[in-house]
Amino acid sequence: MTATTLPTPADLSITPRDRRFGRDADLTRLWHGGRVEATAIYNALSATFPIGEAYFVESVRAFREGAPPKLAEEIKAFTTQEAIHSREHDAFNKRAAVSGYDLSKLEQRVSDRLAITKSRPPIVNVAATMALEHFTAILAHQLLANPKHLEGADPETADLWRWHACEEIEHKGVAYDTWLYATRDWPRYKRWKVKAKVMLLVTRNFLVDRTAGSLELMRQDGVTGLRAWTLLLTYLWVRPGMFRKIAGAWFKYFLPGFHPWNEDDRILLRAYDATAKVESSTKRKVRRAA
Repeated sequence: MTATTLPTPADLSITPRDRRFGRDADLTRLWHGGRVEATAIYNALSATFPIGEAYFVESVRAFREGAPPKLAEEIKAFTTQEAIHSREHDAFNKRAAVSGYDLSKLEQRVSDRLAITKSRPPIVNVAATMALEHFTAILAHQLLANPKHLEGADPETADLWRWHACEEIEHKGVAYDTWLYATRDWPRYKRWKVKAKVMLLVTRNFLVDRTAGSLELMRQDGVTGLRAWTLLLTYLWVRPGMFRKIAGAWFKYFLPGFHPWNEDDRILLRAYDATAKVESSTKRKVRRAA
């Protein structure tokens, strides 16, 4: 596969949906159906986004100059979407803090991980971003495809997650296409070897850090030890089993000819857009980021 024959749909339009969530109401501490483990994993994920998505933007934009026009335009749209995601999750995280959670340890862990990666060459940062974007895309697919994941959640907060999931799917090919462009002169095996090694490291860190972060937040709710582990692992791997259900999509990343858009799941985006309750003030045209 070359940088000039990409399977990203030619008619794909990456369109930022400039929405705001939860500004007028306090966040219920156990907002996810009163369940400590469900609230913890989503809060732990949200704690990563303001820092992490700024890193994604920085990594991808490093290769925008000279990129094919369509890819350059998609990088601009990706930048805008990620900036809005960071804004909304920063607002959510502040509401979680007001409700009594201390996210500082989780945020510091993200900063420490990224400090190591940022010390590497730009191509390594794109590879890490590409791997993490695959994670977010397959999690997003599962979240939109299976309503059980947000069953019982606070409606406004659930809509925040569905909105975010929608846009993660929409721009799921940008980091990967940037990688293909940046490595266009590499032998195929070298390209696969680097992306596979980086994905394995990213996967290890993702699972370890999100589990540790969730357990820390559960501790803040007074749930520790075997009970905490049982609740969390059951929720993530058994029922509803988000991590178990993305395993197949995760594995496809290592197959020859993989591309995020090998699965065209835009039907999920159309379903979201058809049902989302978008206030008239958020329907204005969004100015693209430079």
